[in-house]
Amino acid sequence: MYKQVIVIREDLALSVGKAAAQASHACHEAAKKANKKILQEWESEGQKKVVLAATSVKELKDLQKAAEKLKISNSLITDAGHTEVKKGTITALGIGPDKEDKIDKVTGYLKLLK
Repeated sequence: MYKQVIVIREDLALSVGKAAAQASHACHEAAKKANKKILQEWESEGQKKVVLAATSVKELKDLQKAAEKLKISNSLITDAGHTEVKKGTITALGIGPDKEDKIDKVTGYLKLLK
């Protein structure tokens, strides 16, 4: 099975709408970078997505490094600064889609975003 994980920085205390927008950016950008065969498999399985919480920008960057080490597509999202956070603020990370067990090696310890 395949999945995609979106990780949002909870330390920014984003509104629900802002977090949803940042998650959408992360989902789209990471999927665009995915291997086409993996992308097709993920789509045929229903595009499973999980949204998790990170405690800091450092944690997002560490997660990105871990994903890159395992050759998992990913995209770090930097905000344009039009609404809730300053321009250049890193808000989210999209990881995958890829095999579930592979992604779990990177994000398996994280909690769901609440």
